[in-house]
Amino acid sequence: MVEIQKKYKINVKKFGIINFTGFISLYLRECSRFFVVWAQTLLSPLVSSLLFLSVLSLALGNERGEVLGNSFIVFLAPGLIIQSMMLQSFSHSTSSLMISKMQGNIVDILYAPLSALEVSMSIILAAVTRSIVIGIVSTTVFFFIVDLNITNFIYIFYAAFFGSFFIGSLGFITGLWATKFDHTATITNFIITPLAFLSGVFYTIDRLPLFFQSISYFNPFFHIINIFRYGFLGVSDGDMFFGMIYLPILSLIGWFAAFMLYKNGYKIKT
Repeated sequence: MVEIQKKYKINVKKFGIINFTGFISLYLRECSRFFVVWAQTLLSPLVSSLLFLSVLSLALGNERGEVLGNSFIVFLAPGLIIQSMMLQSFSHSTSSLMISKMQGNIVDILYAPLSALEVSMSIILAAVTRSIVIGIVSTTVFFFIVDLNITNFIYIFYAAFFGSFFIGSLGFITGLWATKFDHTATITNFIITPLAFLSGVFYTIDRLPLFFQSISYFNPFFHIINIFRYGFLGVSDGDMFFGMIYLPILSLIGWFAAFMLYKNGYKIKT
């Protein structure tokens, strides 16, 4: 009997330690989510950044003077690009889980032969991909508008990858925690957006009082923007070494928290 069962046992697939087939399939599915509605997910952030750039350039003109040895518009452009990238990374991972929970099709992931490692990494890396695609599109357009030059591509990619990964991890956690879209809007409006706008996108932090300067050094958005901007302008507004150590550590902590929450079925167990 045992020999017959072994002989005719079908549809049994051994994946090994990591189910790469499932991981890649989920990652590609997540990427297809934003490519299908590219006008909303790719063009909308670009338009928002261009509006910010246009309004501030018209409002301030040349009155702002030079910032870090560059015109205010040149200083502003990299900050707007990376800010848009971070917000979209958060939005992607949050909406992925929220929509799945609201529509009830999260069971497709829960019942699939996918571990918490594979699910969390697939969704977060898809958020990183969306962020980087937006960054490429925005930077290309900005090159025709602003006198930008790439000084060091490594710093640009470093900030884009680890920044998107960390913010995508926060979005993953938010998507698990939230039970309705009002919850995600609360996190976005009262935590993510203020951190983004108070991170040196529109100014250098030396203009802040000493107390707020100290706080800014622990704001991950500040280091993401500072490293990203350094890749274009070649000048820094803060401690580059600290920032380049700080971001990978935050990314690891953020992912591990997302991984453990999903593994323990936080707000997704039925």
